[in-house]
Amino acid sequence: MRAMVVRQYGAPEVFEAREVPDPQPKAGEALIRVKAVGVNFADLLQRMGIYPGTPKPPFVPGLEIAGVVEKVMDGGKPAESEPLRVGEAIAAFTQFNAYAHWVAVPARQVYRLPAGMPFDDAAAIPVNYLTAYHSMFAMGNLQPGDRILVHGAAGGVGIAAVQLAKARGLLVFGTAGPAKQEYLRKIGVDHAIDYEKSDFVEVVRKFAPDGIEMVMDPIGGKSFSRSYKCLGATGRLVVYGLSAAAGPGGKRSLARGLSALAQTPRFHPLKLMSANISVIGVNLGRMQTRGPLLRAELDEIFRLYAAGKIKPVIGKTFPLAEAAAAHTYIQERKNIGKVILTVK
Repeated sequence: MRAMVVRQYGAPEVFEAREVPDPQPKAGEALIRVKAVGVNFADLLQRMGIYPGTPKPPFVPGLEIAGVVEKVMDGGKPAESEPLRVGEAIAAFTQFNAYAHWVAVPARQVYRLPAGMPFDDAAAIPVNYLTAYHSMFAMGNLQPGDRILVHGAAGGVGIAAVQLAKARGLLVFGTAGPAKQEYLRKIGVDHAIDYEKSDFVEVVRKFAPDGIEMVMDPIGGKSFSRSYKCLGATGRLVVYGLSAAAGPGGKRSLARGLSALAQTPRFHPLKLMSANISVIGVNLGRMQTRGPLLRAELDEIFRLYAAGKIKPVIGKTFPLAEAAAAHTYIQERKNIGKVILTVK
């Protein structure tokens, strides 16, 4: 089969289209014919070699797909559901190996799609919307009227968080670059913040002197400390990335990574207790053993989708063979919403 292989860690140019052996599903797995691949910032970190658990090159990156079930092995039953059937439209977590025409995945990581959901939408939902939903409502227990700051509010997870927040009656602060400010206001961000011109801590404290209930921060480094300053009593800081460690040229930089780590604050438990603040870490890759929980959350996300309350924003699609161009597009901060690779 055809796959996009990272031949060595580095910039987007390290991608190479190759013929690789067809995947051979094992017991409890399903073989999926891929129709669309969701491109996440984590994929860029995989390509650079700084994402936890990334294999040594050559390898095929990617975390989520949408497609059609082609074969089901014995034991191919999703958690809390009926066995999969050939021909069903699904979305799935892959834990690498997504940039390919075929993928074999454990059935517990496969989710049937609601009737009529396009494959592009399906590939844009699992990582982004589950990250946001799990952070905000499972770990964060946000309630109507609560206030949230979303960093990168025009990105994949950012837009998912904004849509879910508006569906639940939250007040939203959101950061993005100057070219995306009007878009933030269009999607319902109550306080759009241009991070190049404004200090987001000052903006938040201006409108919420007592501090807010949550900040979602995928940036890391000194941003964690500044996000913490936005919180009031019962506030939650959600950390789900470390993009500050990624160099602008698309290559891993030891100096940049060490700098981001050095600037990362240490949260003393007694200080957290005294301030009544929580720090929440979210990593969907470490939650695959919690199948029933993820399935229940995704069921709710699909329900909101069917009700028209949320809908993935597809910023741009690229053919699978143009994976390097897709990564460059995200790296240069051109994307609004999700970037998708289409497979034919």
